[in-house]
Amino acid sequence: MNQIAPVNDQHSVIHSTFSIERTYPQSPERVFFAFADKATVRRWRVDGDGFTIAEFTFDFRVGGGEVSRFSHQGGPEIRLDAQFQDIVPDRRIVFSYRMAVGPQPLSASLTTVELAPSGDGTRLTYTEQGAFFDGVDSAQGREEGTRGLLRALAAELQNAQ
Repeated sequence: MNQIAPVNDQHSVIHSTFSIERTYPQSPERVFFAFADKATVRRWRVDGDGFTIAEFTFDFRVGGGEVSRFSHQGGPEIRLDAQFQDIVPDRRIVFSYRMAVGPQPLSASLTTVELAPSGDGTRLTYTEQGAFFDGVDSAQGREEGTRGLLRALAAELQNAQ
């Protein structure tokens, strides 16, 4: 994640979309489970070296959501508030989410995760449409962070076999 600037009085918003495709050797059912199961999600998306988790709630159903509050290496608290908008088992997950660091809102996004069979594995397409606020976050930074999360998902899937 980019270094976070102090609360900015400048009011700007940048809209951006990015899409990442990645193929995993596991089935769509297994990849979907890694997005749907609370303990699995926490392992690959929230826990990590240098992270302190203050809160993690997860309710995987349409209308349900996630709240994650954490800090990295003693830095400011980062908060993610998400709501699941659409779930098609083993095929699609659509969620909206807001991120903030301390009192500074970073972004609001709509994300679609699509899963399709690809040989014996799964082709995952991750598309995020974001509004990034006041120059304190960027689509480029979010895409880099998401690529890192999708690498962590690959490791989780490999370890779960």
